[in-house]
Amino acid sequence: MIKVGIIGATGMVGQRYITLLKNHPWFRVTAVAASTASAGMTYGQAVQGRWHMTEAVPEEVAKLKVINAIEIDKMAKLCDFVFSAVEMPDKKQVQQLEESYATAGLPVVSNASAHRSTEDVPLLLPEINANHTKIIDAQRKNRGWKKGFIAVKPNCSVQSFLTPIYALRAAGYQLDRLSVVTMQAVSGAGYPGVPSLDMVDNLVPYIGGEEEKTENEPLKILGELQKDKIVLANNIKITAACNRVPVSDGHTACVSMSFKGKKPTKEEILSIWKKFSGQPQKLKLPMAPKQAIIYIDDDNRPQPKKDRGNEHGMAVTVGRLRECPVFDYKFVGLSHNTIRGAAGGGILNAELLAKQGYIKKK
Repeated sequence: MIKVGIIGATGMVGQRYITLLKNHPWFRVTAVAASTASAGMTYGQAVQGRWHMTEAVPEEVAKLKVINAIEIDKMAKLCDFVFSAVEMPDKKQVQQLEESYATAGLPVVSNASAHRSTEDVPLLLPEINANHTKIIDAQRKNRGWKKGFIAVKPNCSVQSFLTPIYALRAAGYQLDRLSVVTMQAVSGAGYPGVPSLDMVDNLVPYIGGEEEKTENEPLKILGELQKDKIVLANNIKITAACNRVPVSDGHTACVSMSFKGKKPTKEEILSIWKKFSGQPQKLKLPMAPKQAIIYIDDDNRPQPKKDRGNEHGMAVTVGRLRECPVFDYKFVGLSHNTIRGAAGGGILNAELLAKQGYIKKK
């Protein structure tokens, strides 16, 4: 088993990592780290009264002593790589902490946004850009790291629509414009998140930084790998409007898309989505959904309450594909924001990196 550490283990994403890693066939949680407020307690004590998962804390993790996240040498002795679910007010603090772990020889698989725009850090959505992990060799060379590196996953909003878009591009169709309107669950704001009186009977039409991430991160994911950097895709433009809605889990995206040149028929689009398979499916990674894109032919779907759990929360569920009077087509996409969009996506990234030999037992 490969030994795993989790930085930011007491937060909502850290908790989700712990539940998803229970009985994982490759990885075992051997170290948990958090802020000074939790350091020295057992993990069970640290999350008592603020455990937000529906299942109990795994007994073997509950007994682990929480390490101060800045005590990197302690973490390095206990694990082979770390998941970063750390939250800090300053982006530079997160960058420095993750870089310190990588300097100490630990691969860092991150959920944080701090390094998503860094040129030599892969922003991974494995069904789309599994080959971008090759940039890790340049990243190590640039920084003098031998074993450590940083790889990140995209913003949780991106997972709800980008894989269906990529599937069409991979089939040879050139999409040049996307309009994306997201309706994002309250769990995406962490805990305590948005005050209940702001959300009950309400919709909040602004989430700080989300529109920029939704517009820009896909350009890196769809970009081209070149020697020591990833060049952003320049043949597609995205505009986004991001809203917080009173849904517990599951981010929904209403997408309008236009094609440059040949336009597929509706039947061709549906066929492409049904047949689509990426590297996680081909490699049969443990966390990979068997069907990466699930289309539901029902005008009332997808719905977060009914469809966010498809393929154990790892699939993108799509519906309502139809012609658009302004663009060419429009559809609705849905993904589970704390599983596929957070911890589950991070675990899938780590599985890919392990399969490719970037993550190993010491």
